[in-house]
Amino acid sequence: MRLWWSWMAAGVLVCAGYLLLPDGDVSAAAVYNGLGVLSFAVIVAGIRRNRPAARRGWWIFAAGTICYVTADIVYEVTGFFLGHHPFPYWDDVIYFSAYPLLFAGLLMISRGSGRRESAGVIDAAIIATGVGLIFWIFVIQPTLGDAGTPLLERLVTVGYPTFDVLMCAVVTRLLSRSGARQTSLWLLALGCALNFTCDVGWSLTEAFTNYSGSIINVGFMLAYVLWAGAAVHPSMRDIGRRTGQAHFGRGRLVLLGGVTMMVPTVLFVQGVRGETINWVAIGIGAVVLFLLVVTRLGGFVGQTQRQSARLEELAMRDDLTGLANRRLLELQLRTAAATGTPQVCLLDLNGFKQVNDRLGHAVGDHLLIAVAARLSAELNGEGVLARMGGDEFALLLSDATVEEGGAVVDRLAGALRQPFEVDGHELLVGAAIGIADGGDPLDLLRRADVAMYAAKTSQARFRRYAVELDDRADEEARLGAEMRAALDTGQFHLVYQPIVSLPGGETRYVESLVRWTHPVRGFVSPGEFVPVAERNGLIVELGEWILRTACAQFVRWQATHGAAAPTRISVNVSARQLAEPGFAAVVADALAGNRMAPDCLIVEVTETAVFGGGVAVRAVEELHELGVKIALDDFGTGHSSLTLLQTVPVDVLKVDKSFVDNITEAGRHAVIATALIQVSDGLGLSAVAEGVETAEQAASLFELGYRYAQGYHFGRPVAEPAFHGPEVAAR
Repeated sequence: MRLWWSWMAAGVLVCAGYLLLPDGDVSAAAVYNGLGVLSFAVIVAGIRRNRPAARRGWWIFAAGTICYVTADIVYEVTGFFLGHHPFPYWDDVIYFSAYPLLFAGLLMISRGSGRRESAGVIDAAIIATGVGLIFWIFVIQPTLGDAGTPLLERLVTVGYPTFDVLMCAVVTRLLSRSGARQTSLWLLALGCALNFTCDVGWSLTEAFTNYSGSIINVGFMLAYVLWAGAAVHPSMRDIGRRTGQAHFGRGRLVLLGGVTMMVPTVLFVQGVRGETINWVAIGIGAVVLFLLVVTRLGGFVGQTQRQSARLEELAMRDDLTGLANRRLLELQLRTAAATGTPQVCLLDLNGFKQVNDRLGHAVGDHLLIAVAARLSAELNGEGVLARMGGDEFALLLSDATVEEGGAVVDRLAGALRQPFEVDGHELLVGAAIGIADGGDPLDLLRRADVAMYAAKTSQARFRRYAVELDDRADEEARLGAEMRAALDTGQFHLVYQPIVSLPGGETRYVESLVRWTHPVRGFVSPGEFVPVAERNGLIVELGEWILRTACAQFVRWQATHGAAAPTRISVNVSARQLAEPGFAAVVADALAGNRMAPDCLIVEVTETAVFGGGVAVRAVEELHELGVKIALDDFGTGHSSLTLLQTVPVDVLKVDKSFVDNITEAGRHAVIATALIQVSDGLGLSAVAEGVETAEQAASLFELGYRYAQGYHFGRPVAEPAFHGPEVAAR
């Protein structure tokens, strides 16, 4: 930029100084032509320095510039030696050879390496026609009709305004190109406009042989300065790079509309001046302008229609996968329902949220693209495949039978069983698929959603809609609404089950469990309402209530029972709660609100809740950093249980009841129970045996090394457990 500023400042100063020199003086000629030569050198330096996108166009433009400068020098030298300026002469030949080079260079610069824009060319032709009409009537035709002037002189005379018209078209084309208007582009256009203006001024002088005009010369010099400034400005690198289509804005509309008014303007001027109206020229100009404007408007309308069609297509397509979106599927579904009995399949990916949480949304997006590609390949144009949003896809089969629809869904389920290679990860995802047929189009989507939901809850490959599924969905909706009311009216309460030490059975900890007594239904099992709360999201609010209530109860017991009170209390936390942003902060607030030490709280999580990693594991780590103890519930029944011990901070293993039931019998259960206590001892963890129902089981567990147990043998869940010693000892 420093070079550009230096050049522009020096060039303007030289032009200003030129006005102070005497007309016709040798020094003035030297300054004029010296600046032209220097401008050419600066253009060459700018091309070599900036390496523009349209380099060939710039070199041709530079060749035109040096031709123009050469013609200036020939003109001055001829006048110096001959004492006058012959017309026409060799300098005119060189000038005429410079114009095509300048035009070609500018057109190549404006076009760059992209495709030709016909709209810009037509706009330039419209303006050139309007300006050309004026030049023809008021300059060219009077000159050609002057019989007293030699023919060659007349032809050369009209050649300059002809090139001026072309220069006007080139400048218009330069400014109508698509893309950003860089500083270099404006400098080129301004230089061309200045050169055009000075040419017009020169053409209108009455006596060419006696021409002397410092102001016009300064204009030509400034044009050289601007052209060279355009070449050294850094923005010249990007001229010619396409950034979009030219915008047909208000300014261009006004410009083209003004040009079309030149025909009636010429008629008006000639009529006012009392001249003979040149009907032939005006008629030809009017027809040409009309055809060009109609062509331009036709192209504009066509472009608008194409863009409208493209926007409509985009509005009907999913941005990520390119599949149809919900809107297009619904339109196609209405059409299919009007002529037949369509079937709709809804697919919801399993485990997609864990992929997003563990590997990031970029991998998740790439997985969706891969799933869409595989489903499309499997269908091979059969039906309309759409992405409904998130990880949910849909398929519309317009004319398939029930058996054919079932076969297609079975193929899709099979295709999704194969792992996906995404960004270096091998990902295995399945899908819950629901299919429905018949009924109103929008109701058909609802039925497919109900069937998909049933497939997800039953872990079936796919389910076809049946009326009883609606009844089940309605029941769940009612249960969810009643749970909402139960939370608001205090129908939930907590019970606590002791966790005792072996062999004596003294209560050490308690586990808090939620119970619901409905005013009409009576007792509602947790196995019935907890899964519903998981699915509708109420588990987050219910879980927080359980946490705060349990902490408050623990503090009361500490104050009431003293040393006999349990030393810790545990609460169960679901995967949905762990995935909730800021869950660790909620736990910290509950502890602080009850002035409870963090290590007095045990958070129980299942293996499946943390198996996927990601947000759930990070939440557990944050809890552990607070000082909260972590228990792995139902240990041994999930996926890769031993692997979790290496990735999740765990303090307590709760051995599942299935390994305790047959502990008194020799066999694999005893072997597994022994292995689990050895793993626990080896890692420095506490092991709690769950589901202990007999004294024999308790004794066997103690012999194997277990020191903590829980089960009906030691106490059922109650609102106020006894903390004065082991109940079983008194039995």
